[in-house]
Amino acid sequence: RILADLTEAEAAAASGSGRARGHLRLSAPAGFGRRHVAPHVAAFQRLHPEVKVTLDLSDRLVDLQRDRVDCAIRISDLSDSGLVAIRLAENRRVVVASPAYLAARGTPRALEDLQHHQCLSLGESQSRGWSFVVDGKPVNLKVSGALECNDGAVLHDWALQGLGLAWRSLWEVKDDVSAGRLLTVLDDCASPDYPVYAVVPQRRLLPARVRLFIEHLRAAYAAPGYWD
Repeated sequence: RILADLTEAEAAAASGSGRARGHLRLSAPAGFGRRHVAPHVAAFQRLHPEVKVTLDLSDRLVDLQRDRVDCAIRISDLSDSGLVAIRLAENRRVVVASPAYLAARGTPRALEDLQHHQCLSLGESQSRGWSFVVDGKPVNLKVSGALECNDGAVLHDWALQGLGLAWRSLWEVKDDVSAGRLLTVLDDCASPDYPVYAVVPQRRLLPARVRLFIEHLRAAYAAPGYWD
């Protein structure tokens, strides 16, 4: 498969062709993938009808080599140096809670206050804890609570129900924040940016289908007003 991919990539590079074909295997976080990857996959396939696309939506961190994934979309600080990461867009994370929860439990004013709150966590997928910036330095803080789930959409729903604090990406909660259904807290030590990346295995040349799909996503995310 690797030899076939290299042959295709070399041929595309030599000819300057924008033609893509073959089987494109993608992975993305479930919530982000439904909203910001799947629609672009469909548009990409219409542009390149010789490409078959398999999209796996899961908050599980896939192993690209073992799971035979061509490209994974990740929202992370990325510590795996064995992979190549292409930045696609910026992303900010905030701590949110419903007005009802804050009225009942109080509003945290400092990071140490979180130990007295119900924190809705992704569990093992968030083993490093929640990230903040204190005095210009990044801080990872372990949190705890009675509820955990490996699906970010469920944590979002639980926060709306007033069941605890959630650390979520702004793209996911901004509509609820604008409508007042959720309020942000601890804004003075908001987490550092966690950009959106396309991650690919270490390869000499990318197959045309992978390279063109990454370009397709980057262009979509860069469109004026997209994140609004």
